[in-house]
Amino acid sequence: MRSFDLVVIGAGPGGYVAAIRGAQKGLRTAVVEARDVGGTCLNRGCIPTKSMVHSAGLYRQALEGGIFGLTSRELGVDFDAVNSRKTEVVERLRTGTERLLQSHKVEIVRGRAVIKTPNIIAVNEEEIEANYIIVATGSEPALLPGGMMDHENVFTTDEALSRDAKLYKRILISGGGVIGCEFANIYNDLGCEVTIVGSRENLLRRLDSEISRNLMSIFKKRGISIITPAKIQDIQEVDNKLSVRINHKDNIREAACDGVLVCIGRRPVTGGLFLDGVHVEMEWGYIKTNKHMQTSIPNIYAIGDCTAGSAQLAHAASAQGLNAVSHMVSEAPAADLDAIPGCVYTNPEIGHVGMTELQAKERGVEVKCGKYLMSGNGKSIVTNEDRGFVKLVFDAKTDVLLGAHLMCARATDIISEMACAIANQLTAEQLARVVRPHPTYVEGISEAAEDFAGMAIHMAPRRKL
Repeated sequence: MRSFDLVVIGAGPGGYVAAIRGAQKGLRTAVVEARDVGGTCLNRGCIPTKSMVHSAGLYRQALEGGIFGLTSRELGVDFDAVNSRKTEVVERLRTGTERLLQSHKVEIVRGRAVIKTPNIIAVNEEEIEANYIIVATGSEPALLPGGMMDHENVFTTDEALSRDAKLYKRILISGGGVIGCEFANIYNDLGCEVTIVGSRENLLRRLDSEISRNLMSIFKKRGISIITPAKIQDIQEVDNKLSVRINHKDNIREAACDGVLVCIGRRPVTGGLFLDGVHVEMEWGYIKTNKHMQTSIPNIYAIGDCTAGSAQLAHAASAQGLNAVSHMVSEAPAADLDAIPGCVYTNPEIGHVGMTELQAKERGVEVKCGKYLMSGNGKSIVTNEDRGFVKLVFDAKTDVLLGAHLMCARATDIISEMACAIANQLTAEQLARVVRPHPTYVEGISEAAEDFAGMAIHMAPRRKL
């Protein structure tokens, strides 16, 4: 029986980061992976999606090039080339990740792991002993019930991001969360007729309400049909097309399309992981952990999408993996898990971190906001960005930043500055004192902070979004 100090089950962004950190701390480490190194994020999620976002966005920009004085006689989409580029990016990063693991002397064990005892893992026909175990098995797409997934052109993001993915003339997206909105943006940019069926009144319901309303307005302006609150009741094939029956506010309506993309959430991959006798406390299939990422069995840790209360973000899983290893080696946490930013790669991009106004009020915290409409931002005007804004939420008593909600170009990059500000409890005055370069999108941060202090100089008159 081979023996390791640490065995990580799952080589996604949480698992491989934890494995490398374990090796760096002197632990003899192995990582077990049943599929491809890199997990969902690299192979069936973040990376291939953003490759498609980039390709689709370039096509949309090219179509709108006339405003910048750019013209073209021939312009089209080669979807096979889009898929090839996506696959090339994924394979390049996967190879790099495998080499990184090898360079740190982390052993990669191929196969499906089963935890037989708190210290014994079975992989294929082999048993492996471990002092510590980190479960990083991730999640998989949730499916529509009642046989609706049995149709050829009803599919999940796994198929939408595969090598042989199709481009549909008319596509219906089931789900109004982050994944559904990103794919709606992609297909719309590529010229598809897009319909979103969301179960709640607003898209992106967990985000700031102004972001939700603004995105829905932009989507409708671009021709995306939004049906909310609604639920798909049935899918039938009619003349090689799909007929979808939708319960919309207690009324049944039908929509015709060529394909249905199912983005109704994700479920943890934990089934069959623990054999009888290994009793880890769980909730609806998710593994419960403490602040150190320990399960109810102290030497077994869990991180990422398979944990209860997971943010289902790659960078959150990585941070949790670092903290789990820190706890094993009796060190202080390596990452601050109280300020985890989230990103939505629509156009405009969305970045958010910390509390919304509503969340603060629910916790009994009195807040005030500073806001800046990016329609007055020089860089946004130069690049012809759609309407967006920067909204900062401050504690009304201390002026400390509690939340930041950005909807603008490069929001997914700018939000890191806001996460740093929240982690370090910066005030509005401290944010306003920073000299940010001009012309840039990040100037919106200065304007929003100054708006809170009543000292804005370039602030355009307030308009409702």
